[in-house]
Amino acid sequence: MSIITISRQMGSLGDEIAQALSSRTDAELITRNELIHRFFEKVTDFREKHMLKESAKFFLTENRHVGQYKAYLENELMQMATKKSYILKGFGSQVIFSDYADAVHIRIIAPESERIARIRRQYKVSDQEAEQILATADKKHKRFVSTLYNVDITDTSLYHLILNTAKADVDECVASILALADSHAVKIRLSQESKAQEAIDHQTIFSDFKNPSEAEFARVLDMYHIDWKYEPKTFPVEWDAEGNVTMAFSPDFYLPKFDTYLELTTMNQKYVTAKNRKLKKVRELYPGTNVRIVYKKDFMSLIERFKMFGNDFSAEANDESKT
Repeated sequence: MSIITISRQMGSLGDEIAQALSSRTDAELITRNELIHRFFEKVTDFREKHMLKESAKFFLTENRHVGQYKAYLENELMQMATKKSYILKGFGSQVIFSDYADAVHIRIIAPESERIARIRRQYKVSDQEAEQILATADKKHKRFVSTLYNVDITDTSLYHLILNTAKADVDECVASILALADSHAVKIRLSQESKAQEAIDHQTIFSDFKNPSEAEFARVLDMYHIDWKYEPKTFPVEWDAEGNVTMAFSPDFYLPKFDTYLELTTMNQKYVTAKNRKLKKVRELYPGTNVRIVYKKDFMSLIERFKMFGNDFSAEANDESKT
């Protein structure tokens, strides 16, 4: 399910934007207090709940029922995210879900002068008092995430989008976030569909193999992440008097990285002799073509040579073709 994380400076309208997002979507808004109530109500006493609200370091301690508070919270959040969409405000959620594919991370900011003015109006305090309130809030926000995850919440690389509410109001910010979330969801869906189609295509290719040894060899190549193409080219090697092709050679595999064609064969000498004759003609008629015959018993030793020599293998094959 989709996740939107909201990191915000106090006085940046981040709370208002998070609430508006929740109202505009079917995603539930989760705050730090909501998390503590939802996940820790039944496993903590009054003192422990108080410490979770007041101390970042306390999340690194052990609970007698669930183990480390931080690890338990992260696990519960990941489980929660599989069931429905959420908007997560604060508590380092941008770090917890940093590798979660279907998540977008938002940072809401505003110039200090703008934030001071908003805090002054909200709490009916002086500019000096508003400045102190902001300084305390900013310090606590940074300390919480830094203590638990050793990252700076002001690091722009943590976010997909940073919005300045001195330049855009709440509705504009909400519209921007929703547009980004929709675009991101489309990208994820297309990526998943592409991977699914690749799997189908690959399975189709495997069903086209002429014998089990070819399929086995292809799986070994896949295991070592070596790109391959199956019978991508045919080399005519003999023609009759009218120019009709009477013999051709279609190597089983082509390895693009090594610019090398491979022909698999059994130990039956009759087939080996015929393939060697075709191979010799390919080398005569198509100079510079790297092609070689591989016996089943040589599969793994050949793979090891690919791993060891890399692109040098194609040069080795080319040298063989000249002999």
